[in-house]
Amino acid sequence: MRALLDFTSIKDIHYGKDPVSDAWLLHFMTSNHLENFMDPIKNASPEQLRFMVALDENQVFAPCSDWLFKRLVTPGLAADLLQEYIYVWKTLIKLVRTHVSDKYQRRLILNLCRHKFKQALDASILIPWRLLKGMITIFLSRSGLDDPYRNRKSILVSRGRAYLESDFFKRAMESCPYPSLDCKCLEDMRFELDMIELERLFRLSTLPDTWCADLFSGDFSRYSSCFSKDKIDFTGMRNIFGKSRSGLKILYLPDESGGLPADLLMVKSLLRQGHSVIMAFKEGFCFDSPTFWDNENDPALTEVLKGAYFITESRISKNELLDTLRKNPFVIISDGTRERLNLIRCSVTFARAWKESDLILAKGWANRRRLIKNTHQFTRDVMCFHRNRNGRFKLEFKAKSHTTHKFSELDITAKADEIIAEMQQARSERKAVMFYSGIVGSIPGQVEVAIGLLRTFVSDLRSRLEDTYIINPAEHFVEGMDADDLMFMWEKVQRSGLISIWRFQTYADIERSFELMGKKVPTVWVGKDATYSTGCTKERYIAQDVQKQHRELQILGPGPDKFLRRREYGVGRFSDVVIES
Repeated sequence: MRALLDFTSIKDIHYGKDPVSDAWLLHFMTSNHLENFMDPIKNASPEQLRFMVALDENQVFAPCSDWLFKRLVTPGLAADLLQEYIYVWKTLIKLVRTHVSDKYQRRLILNLCRHKFKQALDASILIPWRLLKGMITIFLSRSGLDDPYRNRKSILVSRGRAYLESDFFKRAMESCPYPSLDCKCLEDMRFELDMIELERLFRLSTLPDTWCADLFSGDFSRYSSCFSKDKIDFTGMRNIFGKSRSGLKILYLPDESGGLPADLLMVKSLLRQGHSVIMAFKEGFCFDSPTFWDNENDPALTEVLKGAYFITESRISKNELLDTLRKNPFVIISDGTRERLNLIRCSVTFARAWKESDLILAKGWANRRRLIKNTHQFTRDVMCFHRNRNGRFKLEFKAKSHTTHKFSELDITAKADEIIAEMQQARSERKAVMFYSGIVGSIPGQVEVAIGLLRTFVSDLRSRLEDTYIINPAEHFVEGMDADDLMFMWEKVQRSGLISIWRFQTYADIERSFELMGKKVPTVWVGKDATYSTGCTKERYIAQDVQKQHRELQILGPGPDKFLRRREYGVGRFSDVVIES
């Protein structure tokens, strides 16, 4: 029997209060293949999830609406939950019968999926779209297809382009505002015109996704009457864009392929206004949703995406992402999934794109369920827009959590510039500038000890070395910064060309530090040095790169051939990914 603590929304649930409840919650997460410790490669760590969701310690997050989560944790199979399961089953049957012509393979796939479906009904614990995704994986692997909707989406995009060229769309977009604008200056008038353009694009871009079947006929008359009834308050949108006319970073989550040409027209408007846009497509087949690879097979889509920069790396670093955004105002990434928005399953690149954005623009009813109908707060402002079943336009806004503090690129750069200024001052006084790299978070539970060792050893160095300015990263910790922010800050410092000596921690340094502290070396520290740290490993390669431009740089410590232990530090955390065997 399921035994959970009483709750009114997902955000009320925390681990650590009751072992029976915790066991069931872990059963729920593992059954849906969403637990990080079970599959750390596919599932986001708590730290990565906190890039997107404002979570307290031990707080539970599930990638579904509060309504659905309540049904899944309630004993028995409620009628409305059964309808959700039936919907995904009918979707799967239609997919298989339409795209698998071989009778043997068709019966095999349907019967195998039927076993999975019956098992899901008996347990009634699987999120319906997680169940559908699993059955689709069976269908794709057995049928040999990678995207059965490729031709359909190509037609949708073509009809979406025809929609933009229709008389209805042109009239709706180009008609002069009435009543005429009441503005005090040209700048205000430009802003008002920009907002009117965006309002119209928000409403018009949602029409093709609502009636995608109409796109095959080219009949847009149905849209006119619906569009004329849209009476929406866009005050929230105006407030967001009015606060930052200098330019926002926007993460755009599209809905279906039919509305994509109109989405890209909105992107063009946002770029003209000085904003930068990251658009996230699906990694693979997800019905009518555009995928990252569609443009390789659809010349029409390639044409409308001309000028966009595609990031293919699924684990791009913060530095690389920001550098790409500086050079390319319109970037396209994959969210790393083949399902509805699932922040636990999204790629590192997507998580970092979310973290670096100022606003999330999410289109469609499905995105609304995952973002607005889930009572968790997020780390960025979220604006969802869609049309309901009756075709009425809806715009909803969820403000970012008040506990969230974003360190912007300017904030982090300013901190780096402070340290660089100190280095320049030291160089002007004819002092050598030494950067000391050592273990901080690589040994679980030893962060405070590691910082103590760094402080002790660097203090001893300062007492022994004359005219040497030593930078100890442990002395420049900024409360609230995660590892991504700090690595970004330090790389700016390290590439300044002002470092004379770059010293990497050796085991002898660690022994000396414990000796100065009057302690023996604990077992967990025996044999450790900078090569045990992923941060130091990355810094060792940066040091080699800097040395190519500044040949006078001295690098002390373990040789480069020793830095082979760590492949990646934990995203957003002050510790390393566990070494793979």
